[in-house]
Amino acid sequence: MWARTKVACAPHTIALAMTLAILAAVTTHASTPIELELVEVRKIWDSAPHNAFTDLTRWHGQFYCTFREGRGHVSTDGRIRVLQSTDAGEWTSAHLAQLAGYDLRDAHLSVTPDDRLMLLGGAAPRAKDNQSAPTGTFVAFSKDGTQWSRPQIVVEPGRWLWCVTWHQGKAYGVSYAAGLGERYLTLLTSADGVTYEPLVPRLFEQGYPNEVTLRFDRFGACHALVRRDRRENQPYSALLGVSRGDYTQWQWHDLGPEFNSFGGPNFIQLPTGYWLAAGRMHQGGAHTALCHLDVAEHKMTRLAKLPSGGDTSYPGLLWHDDRLYVSYYSSHEGRTSIYLATVEVAYPCPACRRAMTTVPMLVGLPNEAMRQQLRQGRALLAGCAGNPHDPQYACVCLTCKKWKTADMKHWQPLPKDFGAAKP
Repeated sequence: MWARTKVACAPHTIALAMTLAILAAVTTHASTPIELELVEVRKIWDSAPHNAFTDLTRWHGQFYCTFREGRGHVSTDGRIRVLQSTDAGEWTSAHLAQLAGYDLRDAHLSVTPDDRLMLLGGAAPRAKDNQSAPTGTFVAFSKDGTQWSRPQIVVEPGRWLWCVTWHQGKAYGVSYAAGLGERYLTLLTSADGVTYEPLVPRLFEQGYPNEVTLRFDRFGACHALVRRDRRENQPYSALLGVSRGDYTQWQWHDLGPEFNSFGGPNFIQLPTGYWLAAGRMHQGGAHTALCHLDVAEHKMTRLAKLPSGGDTSYPGLLWHDDRLYVSYYSSHEGRTSIYLATVEVAYPCPACRRAMTTVPMLVGLPNEAMRQQLRQGRALLAGCAGNPHDPQYACVCLTCKKWKTADMKHWQPLPKDFGAAKP
């Protein structure tokens, strides 16, 4: 639920009428382990007639937000804007990517293994506005966030590699039919972000699967969140795919008709191990929604509707300084514009519903410094288990005197000396 709603009163923030709309959208989901508090929603860009399809990342101490600008949702003049900010409050334009003869679309940001910022997006050789055209994929790279290489086509129009995620030195992404041809997904890999090879030529082909985001968990499992659109009488609900090992074998799970045509799918694993997803939903009108994604039970639950409507969605998700940042676009205020939401995440105890404390699980041989953090209630000890470079976090209920992580099925009693000495 939205526990509280606070809207900044600075320029380019949402108006009072939208504040009331947010309050009216408060919902409670007692079955989910996550609650959300919307701290602020800020309009950060509306210079073009149509501003849309966002992504968000943080690199070298800076926030970066990217999106498409054009005359309309489908037009020949699509170009990719990159914004830069030190505090996620004030944004400046760092780059504008264009490629003659192509409508550039749906930009995504990632960081390469050699620490360059990578921009990837669609490229459609469109002859007229509002005219369909096959779409391929372009990439560009930067070493400083402001000087970028010229966009180059890496997947020819007709198959669209929509998004990539880097894992252990390789880029993984899924292409789909974006033009004439059979409606199937292909899992691609690349060592340099430029040359892609098929790992699974026919990954999935039921209905019309298209936009796919991949995420890897701390154990190396790959998860896929897939949008499907209507095709004859076949299902068009979103899918969750899961694969382990060499990522050639997959299990697929239907997330249900509530998530039909789940546009611009994105998701992120929080430090606690829980997953949040975002995308466009349609019940009650098109809107951008935040959801809890249970990858173990293979189900998704809508938590909240962001201030949005009409032409909207394609969120970027970033976790930084214990807050979730969500970029997205929407036309609910007239011009299709870019927004940034700041969200706090809380974890209510399922027994008493009190807000739980989140603390890191310390690993390694316990020493006095670790024991002091235990006594101060700042951390729990996990002995020699785990990876010190990728710590897990525990949810602690001080009322019930129990704790657990997302990977544990059962609650454990707190150590007797936990929090005995307050700082």
